[in-house]
Amino acid sequence: MTALPTDLLAWSALALGALLVGFAKAGISGTSSIAIVLFAAVMPAKESTGAMLLCLILGDLFAIRYYSRHVEWRILARLAPWTVLGVLAGALVLDAVDDGVVRPLIGVILLALLILQLVMKYARRGRDEAPDLPPLLRHGASAATGTAAGAATMLANAAGPIMVLYLFLSGFSKLQFLGTMAWFFLAVNLFKVPFSVGLGIIDWSTVLLALCLLPAVAVGALAGKAVVKRVEQRQFEIATLAMTAVGAALLIAA
Repeated sequence: MTALPTDLLAWSALALGALLVGFAKAGISGTSSIAIVLFAAVMPAKESTGAMLLCLILGDLFAIRYYSRHVEWRILARLAPWTVLGVLAGALVLDAVDDGVVRPLIGVILLALLILQLVMKYARRGRDEAPDLPPLLRHGASAATGTAAGAATMLANAAGPIMVLYLFLSGFSKLQFLGTMAWFFLAVNLFKVPFSVGLGIIDWSTVLLALCLLPAVAVGALAGKAVVKRVEQRQFEIATLAMTAVGAALLIAA
């Protein structure tokens, strides 16, 4: 079984990470990438992935409580089969692929997607809505996003930034964005649990650790909700993209 941390510094890092998870789920997405680094700094790689997964599920529940009315089900239906495929692929290679290779690779991909997002935003300056994509390109983007998000979340709990870029390219408002993200990740994270248990990533000690961190997740979620109420759409997008860039850089440096 996973040993719980015994020193104050480790618990402080985990509490801060859990707070950032809650803040990312209910407020500005991207801060959970920083939490990944904090968890990995004080726990073995696989155990940190399991603990993060349970904290992410707790954060998803808070986000659904706040934003469930704003979910876009058509987007989730389009992504679902590809995400399942990505999770299965990630589970198959989890034992064979080193975190030291996977996380930097995900970070590079995220930075490339971030550049694409900025180019698209520049191209549609002055328009109120994102341009409608041809059906073939739209379905291709859904397939690529769903597969990449499923694999990234299984391997390193790092699918958040991928979904950030996809939903912003789709032109979602901040509440649509948060509601859709909440339901997507609750479903995906719950789907991952049996695989994580089977791979030894989650055990009873991991569950106990997540429960100990629940108050920090709750505080982060409340803070995130308060921030979202006070920022405009443009500020929300800029802050979210900035945190995505920081998270990608941290994954590359990890």
